[in-house]
Amino acid sequence: MSIRFDNRVAVVTGAGGGLGKAYALLLASRGASVVVNDLGGSRSGEGQSSKAADEVVSEIRNKGGKAVANYDSVENGEAVIKTALDNFGRIDIVINNAGILRDRSIARTADSDWDLVHRVHLRGAFQVTRAAWPHMKKQKYGRIVNTSSVAGIFGNFGQANYSAAKAGLLGFTNTLAIEGERSGIQANIIVPMAASRLTQDILPPELFDGLKPELIAPVVAWMCHEDCPDTGSIIEAAGGWAGKYRWQRSQGTLLMDDLSENITPERVRERWAQIVDMQGGDFPTSNQGATMDLVGKMEKLTSSPDSTQIQGDLMSAIGFKSQPFLYNFDHRDVILYALAVGASTENHHGLKYLYEGNPNFSALPSFGVMPGFGSFVGLINGDVPGLEIDLSKVLHGEQYTEMVSTRLPTEGSLESTFQIQAILDKGSGAVLLVEVLTKDQVTQETIVKNQMSVFVVGSGGFNGPRSSEHLIPTEKNPSHAPDWEMTYQTNIDQAALYRLCGDANPLHIDPSFSGISGFKKPILHGLCSYGIAARQIVDEVCQGDPGRVKAIKARFAKPVIPGQTLVTKAWKINNEKISFSCVVKETGQECLNGGWIILRSYQDDKQSDDGGGRKQSPDMEQKLGTTLKSDVVFQAMERRLKAKPDMVNKVRAVFHWIITNSQGKPASHWTVDLKNTPGSITQGAHGTPDCTLTIFDDDMVQMVEGNLKPQTAFMKGKLKVKGNIMLTQKLQDLIGDHSKL
Repeated sequence: MSIRFDNRVAVVTGAGGGLGKAYALLLASRGASVVVNDLGGSRSGEGQSSKAADEVVSEIRNKGGKAVANYDSVENGEAVIKTALDNFGRIDIVINNAGILRDRSIARTADSDWDLVHRVHLRGAFQVTRAAWPHMKKQKYGRIVNTSSVAGIFGNFGQANYSAAKAGLLGFTNTLAIEGERSGIQANIIVPMAASRLTQDILPPELFDGLKPELIAPVVAWMCHEDCPDTGSIIEAAGGWAGKYRWQRSQGTLLMDDLSENITPERVRERWAQIVDMQGGDFPTSNQGATMDLVGKMEKLTSSPDSTQIQGDLMSAIGFKSQPFLYNFDHRDVILYALAVGASTENHHGLKYLYEGNPNFSALPSFGVMPGFGSFVGLINGDVPGLEIDLSKVLHGEQYTEMVSTRLPTEGSLESTFQIQAILDKGSGAVLLVEVLTKDQVTQETIVKNQMSVFVVGSGGFNGPRSSEHLIPTEKNPSHAPDWEMTYQTNIDQAALYRLCGDANPLHIDPSFSGISGFKKPILHGLCSYGIAARQIVDEVCQGDPGRVKAIKARFAKPVIPGQTLVTKAWKINNEKISFSCVVKETGQECLNGGWIILRSYQDDKQSDDGGGRKQSPDMEQKLGTTLKSDVVFQAMERRLKAKPDMVNKVRAVFHWIITNSQGKPASHWTVDLKNTPGSITQGAHGTPDCTLTIFDDDMVQMVEGNLKPQTAFMKGKLKVKGNIMLTQKLQDLIGDHSKL
């Protein structure tokens, strides 16, 4: 079966001659529509002409193929790709082939020689690829071939600029292969040796004559085809031969015999022959794989009977408090988290978590773990003096999350600190008890509190305490049949999705790392199961009202493999407490147990339903109306109006502000009269407004402080305007210098 490229669109840069021309002609002869890009400059990058590209296009068309010319520099990648989209409607293949030479020894290389070579080879490939990337990602398909050189791999005298640019393309391509994997985008490197204007003066004449570009083109064409399985490969081709490169690393040697020794230059000299001996070396194929292989080589240092996986003075670590770390987020992070724990538009309450324009858009209560996740990173990265933890030995033991604020924000900047409350000796391991407090960066109001138990395998036996008064305990689940039972089948890529929320531990995606940790396959994050169970309980028990949840606690009992089915069981203990556990259906084993949720205490006999499944006590509105943050905004407006009474003559309108509470219900009304002299600002709804504005209390404050743009608030449905919207522009002087209304 012949290899065809029908209905595929290819961009070939530097296609006016040599290799690029051979690529364009072959792809076009196999059915591809080709954009022939060539600036038409000299070998050193000087000048410009349309002749080269036009001749190749004519040759393709004369043979019945489809092609158009593009004369832009590859630095204008958007224009190059736009030519493909305008003429053929899509882009499937990018071959970054354009290049120039400015050979000089390093001492004679001018800045312009360095910069121009990098701009064409490396920056040009980046610009063209970046322009094509979103279109490939949207269509879930793409093939990218970047052109490197043996000079980029081995170096070459007089080509420091060229070699560096070509080596840069290796790392660039490897990253493209990683980022494109989930979207059907493959990226590979071709290392060609062919007769072209760039090699005419470099190769011996007898060799030059035998290295035809047409002998390279079939290799590149296969790398561009949908059936080619490779991505991230480096393929060299020359004169009818092709082969693949791979990295090799020596076995190396440890430079110390135990952790108590210091490494000296003399020790390195003694063991240098072992360091550079390639006999029996390994061949890492990924960043993670290389790192995990290295961890394995170091095992003998950390497995001696006298050492543990936690090193240092444990007692001095207790009480350690971190420096504040920030978590900046917006609605996209809230939505990504909801998707990662199974929210769906097919769920009854799904849009509340997945659409920022929904009037009740909310963060799930378990989202409260995300702002403080940096504490886990701080523990592992050695931020705690004297505390060293091997990531491959770490398991999450228990989690407690308390929503101190009645409403988790859906965007903003939160500031967290973590403190080690205790380190417990469990014999087979140690447990670090860590409290994380998260505050609003501006107001310093506490938003959420977390406590996590981090279990470090094999690090016990240091004669430490086995329990702590700081530990918030789990509770035994009831033995009778549950009041609710909810099922959710995880996706095979559930962990891959959840790790994008912030927990990038390779245990959950890298088979080699999970193997070191003792698991046959990568496992699902415990916090993902935690979030799935919490979401199900909010939807089923709390009728989709995340504001009902005050606190959550659970123990992580057994691992979950992505693709398995979770069954969440819940029991009503009383009006304010729910007990829950979570079972893996395929194995019958509990993955979460001892769980409980505390609900905010609303009096059932006084609750009213607002029609959206949310219940609220009738006195709540009045209560919130007396404590709203936005009250100070209207008081400031009143002072400014008294200082500038001429505003009335400029505005001539009445505004009615409706301030809502966390349930989306009106909590306060304000009338801003800038029509009737001398003007007034009063609480309550008075008269007939020319413009009515509805906004949540916190959002009003954020908007006036300049942290929330009114246009953004309006587009997201946070600010609703009824009546003459243009009048809102006249409020700027009244509200303050920060406002852009």
